[in-house]
Amino acid sequence: MTQPLLESELEPRYLYVHTFGCQMNEYDSLRVQRILAAHGYLVTPDMVSADVIFLNTCSVREKAEQKVHSFLGRLKRLKSHHPGLKIILAGCVAQQLGNKLLKRFDHLDLVLGTRAISAVGDLLEKIQQTNKRLAYLPEVDSMTPRELFTASPAATSPVTAPVTIMQGCNNFCTYCIVPYVRGRERSRPSREILDEIEKLTSCGTREVLLLGQNVNSYGRGLEEKISFVELLHRIQEETDLLRLRFTTSHPKDLTDELIRCFADLPVLCKYLHLPVQAGSDRILKRMNRGYTAGHYLEKIQRLRDACPEIGLSSDVIVGFPGETEEDFQQTMDLLKTVQYDNLFSFRYSDRPHARAAAFDDKLDEETKARRLMELQALQADITLRKNEAEVGTLREILVEGPSKTQEELLTGRTHQNRIVHFESTRPCTGELITVRIREAASHSLKGEPAA
Repeated sequence: MTQPLLESELEPRYLYVHTFGCQMNEYDSLRVQRILAAHGYLVTPDMVSADVIFLNTCSVREKAEQKVHSFLGRLKRLKSHHPGLKIILAGCVAQQLGNKLLKRFDHLDLVLGTRAISAVGDLLEKIQQTNKRLAYLPEVDSMTPRELFTASPAATSPVTAPVTIMQGCNNFCTYCIVPYVRGRERSRPSREILDEIEKLTSCGTREVLLLGQNVNSYGRGLEEKISFVELLHRIQEETDLLRLRFTTSHPKDLTDELIRCFADLPVLCKYLHLPVQAGSDRILKRMNRGYTAGHYLEKIQRLRDACPEIGLSSDVIVGFPGETEEDFQQTMDLLKTVQYDNLFSFRYSDRPHARAAAFDDKLDEETKARRLMELQALQADITLRKNEAEVGTLREILVEGPSKTQEELLTGRTHQNRIVHFESTRPCTGELITVRIREAASHSLKGEPAA
């Protein structure tokens, strides 16, 4: 016979989640929320009232890692007032530093590596019962796909939701820490991906974002014979999704078959994030990117030939070791040629294990800051002009809900990933509606529902 719950077990326990970094970290944080919900935890936006604080961390850039250390340091005082509080650190910083974090931060209870998310519930119970701190960083090769990828189903889902299809990277770009903290490429069986999408759509999700360090190489190493293009076709044919996006793509693995998907698959949004990182062939070679600027531009042209309305965004690193003024101007010229809709740009910083950390021709911070400012100013002008060109057009958007900046407005995204705010006389979250664009700003558009 089942034993009745003790009165103390009926009291709700609260979980506070703070996520740094990429969309894969956002996905893992959602997994943690679902796993710990089964252990009786409710998510709270109030860190002070939490019984467990979960920090999901990023170490792709030095600044992101510094933010993690600063945030973790501020929690020491909170723990002194709430000794029963358990603090968990996960993600790339956890994988990179492991037990060193426990030594540096004596108020930290649990360190979880990038492959350990599925174990968070059992490990939390263990440290609560034993009151012993620990770090758990399993090797990726020792884990099954189920341990790496499985996400607990949610009772309700947002309009848009991420789904991880692979982890790790085999490219070893000389500036990048990802292969060292996420491991080598591991793909998730297609049936698990399709099942998760079906669960999400049954609970209200209308758009899915497929995640991986290099989704273009999906399928390699799986027992089943399947490519990324074949996975996209199966999602189109076997699920009820309204929209599908994916990130991130490596330019060297962008095939003509994948390019054709933007024209052939109605479910696939007309948008691609294709990181270029630099416009100089000399710097691209030092980065070990595996393509030239010319090859990259040829693929951009093939994308636009196949899908003239495609929206494009990219990543750029300025100030890579040895970057001359001429190299930087070649990057600026590439931006002028491509005319990205949006750009994510960063100053180079050394990362542990990455080969570029040992390069001896580093640039000074002043030069890197100046170049970043020039590049971002150029892109801001391009983005604004692209947004202004939208005024007067009709665009189909998926309504995501109330605007985060203007509560009286609703917000959604176009196929090209442009944010549109608008007024509505009726609830329409989760619907595809057509809006006429009336105003353009630097980062978003304003419109009204079309008759």
